[in-house]
Amino acid sequence: AASNAQILFLVLNASSLTLLPVTIFMYRAQQGAPDPTLVFLPILLATSASTLVGLLSVTLVQRLRLWDPVVLAYLLPLALALGGFMALLATLSAAALAALSSLLGNLALFGMIVVFLVAGALRRVRVYDAFIEGAKEGFDVAKHLLPYLVAMLCAVGVLRASGALDVALGGIRWLVARTGWDARFVDALPTALVKPFSGSAARAMLIETMKTQGVDSFPALAAAVIQGSTETTFYVLAVYFGAVGIQRARHAVACALLAELAGVVAAILVCYWFFG
Repeated sequence: AASNAQILFLVLNASSLTLLPVTIFMYRAQQGAPDPTLVFLPILLATSASTLVGLLSVTLVQRLRLWDPVVLAYLLPLALALGGFMALLATLSAAALAALSSLLGNLALFGMIVVFLVAGALRRVRVYDAFIEGAKEGFDVAKHLLPYLVAMLCAVGVLRASGALDVALGGIRWLVARTGWDARFVDALPTALVKPFSGSAARAMLIETMKTQGVDSFPALAAAVIQGSTETTFYVLAVYFGAVGIQRARHAVACALLAELAGVVAAILVCYWFFG
């Protein structure tokens, strides 16, 4: 059976704290987004909520002492910083939030490049040659992933063409409309529904949403934030626990899925906050 420490580690890993969602920026850029980094802050906030819920759920189940001075020394400054940042964001308009997200995303990308260059110079690494080698390996990885991505895109296309996906989304949209809520987020739900099972399927759903709805439409933005703030929970469970021969996951699945749900809900709410 999985130990408490193993479960905590796995849930924190599965909650997917994403600090720099470069792949999401890349997908948006490939689909012609004028500002690929527009979703930077929403992803950061949503993934923080997912990680927080994952940590708290494991803490409650395992009855961990969050009030331990050592734990507080780590968590309290982070919580205060995040709370202060959100309080600052609450004073901004939707246009200002979008502009700030874009600015911070671009600065983060530029800062990452500068850090790599400086680190390479300090360690006397031939940065350009290392970059070329990495690009070659990345191309090989892409060649291996491409067939799976094409297969999933075809499957998504068939599912949409058959009308099954539209029927399911229509049912959810009807239920949401009956409650009086805005239903624009429903078109982003396919990404959320398949993400716990398959990253490639969620990627295909995201790309399909961008193509059918428009890369900067609300559903596409919400799907991008969901993709960046959630994780392939069942895949992570299978790989990590399977690698060490653990057969009883105990409360790992429930806590990880709760964190996943929190990430999806937070992503939708943050998108309404940022993009209206």
